[in-house]
Amino acid sequence: MSEIGTTADPAFATDALIARNIEAYLDRHQHKSLLRFITCGSVDDGKSTLIGRLLYDSKMIFDDQLAALEADSRRIGTQGREIDFALLVDGLTAEREQGITIDVAYRFFATETRKFIVADTPGHEQYTRNMITGASTADLAVILVDARKGVLTQTRRHAFLTQLIGIRRIVLAVNKMDLVGYDQSVFERIVADYREFAASIGIDAFTPVPISAFKGDNIASRSSNMPWYGGPLLIEHLETVEIDGDADRAKPFRMPVQWVNRPNLDFRGFSGLVAAGEIRTGDPIRVVPSGRTSTISRIVTLDGDLDRAAAGQSVTLCLADAIDCARGDVIAAADAPPEAADQFEATIVWLDDEPLVPGRAYLLKLATQTVSARIQTPKYVINVNTMEHLAAKTLELNEIGVAAFSTERPVVFEPYDQNRALGGFILIDKITNATVAAGMLHFALRRAQNIHLQPLTVDRETHARLKNQKPAVLWFTGLSGAGKSTIANLVEQELVRMNRHTFLLDGDNVRHGLNKDLGFTEADRIENIRRIGEVARLMADAGLIVITAFISPFRAERQMVRELIPAGEFIEVFIDTPLAEAEARDVKGLYRKARAGELKNFTGIDSPYEAPEAPEIRIDTCRTSPEEAARLIVSKLIP
Repeated sequence: MSEIGTTADPAFATDALIARNIEAYLDRHQHKSLLRFITCGSVDDGKSTLIGRLLYDSKMIFDDQLAALEADSRRIGTQGREIDFALLVDGLTAEREQGITIDVAYRFFATETRKFIVADTPGHEQYTRNMITGASTADLAVILVDARKGVLTQTRRHAFLTQLIGIRRIVLAVNKMDLVGYDQSVFERIVADYREFAASIGIDAFTPVPISAFKGDNIASRSSNMPWYGGPLLIEHLETVEIDGDADRAKPFRMPVQWVNRPNLDFRGFSGLVAAGEIRTGDPIRVVPSGRTSTISRIVTLDGDLDRAAAGQSVTLCLADAIDCARGDVIAAADAPPEAADQFEATIVWLDDEPLVPGRAYLLKLATQTVSARIQTPKYVINVNTMEHLAAKTLELNEIGVAAFSTERPVVFEPYDQNRALGGFILIDKITNATVAAGMLHFALRRAQNIHLQPLTVDRETHARLKNQKPAVLWFTGLSGAGKSTIANLVEQELVRMNRHTFLLDGDNVRHGLNKDLGFTEADRIENIRRIGEVARLMADAGLIVITAFISPFRAERQMVRELIPAGEFIEVFIDTPLAEAEARDVKGLYRKARAGELKNFTGIDSPYEAPEAPEIRIDTCRTSPEEAARLIVSKLIP
């Protein structure tokens, strides 16, 4: 009787050999390096076709997919082409109808030596936000140029964005060489044009490759039509180019804490993705921004404990000491921690249809940190064709500018060119929750490092106790003519009769002093409210009941002031008067001037008023007299 697994049992031996081969292939495939790259450039330069060709040449298309692709190509019509490879990637109906890419499409493929994730990004300027999304995690960019058209505006824009986003490995793929007769002089002219522009934005090296994505020239096999080209094939370059992983592991250790893992009383760990460096059990660490130190006691994963972890791994770190550490903190090498600051300069790519409003509070997300941030008027915007710095008061859709900004509290950071994870951020509109911008930090402003809060012995609780009252900010908002100042004045009189310590900040009065330098543009209105909010906070810290009477037309700014004041002390009072009624009163004649065009940016006429959605107190002035309103407000404040 033959022994199992010997040549005496040829059928089993064949099966065992196949199994071993499959196991060896899977093991080899699992340990291949991964390259993330994007294809970008101007519209119709052949990005989707190139990716389709890469999938086809790497045998990543199943037979049924290929049959469907051939059928789709015949149905849509490709001017005599047998297969339209772009259809493999352009999945949206609108993309197929227009022959363009709109969304970012991610595709996976592999060769014998490496795995790849490629993002096909849109070429149209209006989809720049999608291109930024695709580029944010890429190691390499393939910038395509149509050989018939040469370097275009969007080619320059995408080249600049890839450099800005931190991609240092660039392939210039001069596509559609078959449509220019494989002319070497065309290729060399385009390379020279691109090299001149690249040098102006700090790109000192790139790899030019002449290709035809449709025909397959110089993609996976060398083209007999271009014997004059001796450089690497596109796929050869993608297989051999160095990846940033090793460089990231050589940096000081950084791990933003994403989650405090506390499943029971016997375990407490801090989970996150290692952004840079390596860590081993026993290594000393520092938690930033608190500065507390400890050592690593365990490195935990789903597959068991590790002795070490490196950049790119998701782990849970356990510390030897029970120190304070929370989401948003950064666990770092004890002897080389990152900085923390609250004022910065950054490059910002604006992604929203609505322009940047300087001074408005946006949410800033950087790594696992989320804070409120206010962007100042841009220092300049960048002309992507000439690299000229142009004066600007705001940022419009797809514009790129440099601006300073401040955050409500210090954030842990590193310059973007040193660490993408701790240097890249997004801005989110607080009202709509839309992502409005992507940014790259340059450095902390020097004044942020030299200005520190001075601790005071006499605190706000002491001030309040001396006045025998609870501080509060009564924030009156409503249209001009609604009755804010009248009711606010009556409220203060009533509180004074009750021996309460108050101060009334009225919109017109403040504009004669503190805010006399501000006009009535949207940006000026926002700055007006920001200053008043800061003054109101200081007065509340002094133990006062602060009464403010301002139109304050925007919800975002009222929310910004609310966040400045301790919970429960900000009371929004909506003096609800219909526009027609406020205009009929027109005590100061402002509506008449606005209707006549003599008064610009007047709330309710040519500037919007965003009514409160959930005010603490609402006064309907069509049904309630000013005296009744004042008594109602005081009764709510002091039961």
